[in-house]
Amino acid sequence: MRKQEKNQLIESLAQQISASNYLYVTDISNLNSVNTGKLRRLCFKREVQLIVAKNTLLKRAMEKSGRDYSELFPVLKGSTSIMLADINNLPAKLIKEFRATSPKPILKGAFVEESFYIGDSQLDMLINIKSKNELIGDIIGMLQSPMQNVMSALQSGGSNISGILKTLSEKPE
Repeated sequence: MRKQEKNQLIESLAQQISASNYLYVTDISNLNSVNTGKLRRLCFKREVQLIVAKNTLLKRAMEKSGRDYSELFPVLKGSTSIMLADINNLPAKLIKEFRATSPKPILKGAFVEESFYIGDSQLDMLINIKSKNELIGDIIGMLQSPMQNVMSALQSGGSNISGILKTLSEKPE
């Protein structure tokens, strides 16, 4: 590969990395072609971008992306692929789901919510991080609960008052 082609590849990778909010560095080595195809299709279906690149090119692209990914540089050894997504825990869930049938991909590291997670042991923690939509749903649920209690109290109080008024109006003087 010529230097000009490498520079174009690095520029392209840097743009993709900087456009994505969440980056997962994985190892998909030793996957046969059938499993690699399944993983790629699953990533495409879930809108997760899977890119296989040489470590040196990936490191240079990370340096050019505008963010400091230096904590992930030590994990750029051996066969490396990256998963890019717009939902924070989606690649982690995808990895866990795919590993039900295959021993790979292995999580080397991740950049999620301005924090770095190094090692495959962090996979469960990444799965449990709530996405923006999940947090919004939780907040809406918490806000609705007191309002529903107030509304039911007001409605029950209204029927009590009308019952008292009816009883008083029927009472002979």
